[in-house]
Formats: sequence, C-alpha cells, structure tokens
Amino acid sequence: MQLPAELIVVVVSAIPVLELRGAIPVGKLLGLTMEASFFWAIIGNMLPIFFIMKFLDPVSKFLMKHSGWFNRVMTRLFEKTRAKHSKKFAEAGAIFLIIFIAIPLPGTGAWTGALIAYLFNIPYWKSILLIFLGVVGAAIIVSLTVETATQLPGLVKLFI
Repeated sequence: MQLPAELIVVVVSAIPVLELRGAIPVGKLLGLTMEASFFWAIIGNMLPIFFIMKFLDPVSKFLMKHSGWFNRVMTRLFEKTRAKHSKKFAEAGAIFLIIFIAIPLPGTGAWTGALIAYLFNIPYWKSILLIFLGVVGAAIIVSLTVETATQLPGLVKLFI
C-alpha cells in the first residue's frame, strides 16, 4: 500500500530541518502540482506549531522545576538569548520573526520560529499568525526556486 503523495508532503513538512525545503520538492517529485505541494507543505509545517506553542511553556516549566540540569541550561539559554537579541527584537519585532522564518535555510523555519516566539513571550495566537506568515513566505521562496530549477534544462537549451 502506497501512501498518498499529499500525506507524504504533510509528513515531510512537519519534520524539523526538512520542513518546506524538503516537502515542496518532494511533492513535485511525487507528481503533485506546485499549488498542491505548496498547500500541503504549509499544512504539514503548521500542524506541529499549534502543539509546540501550546505545550512548550508548561513542559519547560515542569522540567525546570524538576531537573536542576534542565533549569540551569534553560535559564542560561533564556538569559543569553534575551541579552543578545532583545534590542534587535524590540526594534523589528514581528517583522524579524516573519523574515527569520521565511528565509529557507538550515536553522530557520517554523520550529525555530516557535522557539523564538516562546523565548520572547509572544502570545499564542500572535505567534501562530507570525509563524504562519513566515511559513507562507518560505513556501513562496521554495516554490519559486523549485519551479526555476525545473525550468533550467529548457532554458539552457535555448542558449545552446
């Protein structure tokens, strides 16, 4: 039994690091239209974000309360990150988060954006909206890149 291409795209898009960068090309390779790959990749990338944003705070607080090691690591991470980036975040705010997520490079994306939103105490629904806008931006960039790459052989033949 073979899984539907749409489901494969959703699953690949939900995996950290791969996210849209992996899912949209996979969708195209599986024969989906660019529009379908775009749509299913966004759905798959956003699904875990609802849960991450909902449970990151209570899980983190629980672990910080019950694990001295986790408490030290998280406290250091929070303090270091906030000290280093608070000024930039205060100046750019929401735009920073959207652009950071929209740049389809390793280490950026919805999962990291959710962590940043958590670190800077952005409210749940505002975080979801900002992350969604960044994901759409990344999906546009990846889709244009994939479309351009698939057109290259034909373009090269024009010049040869």
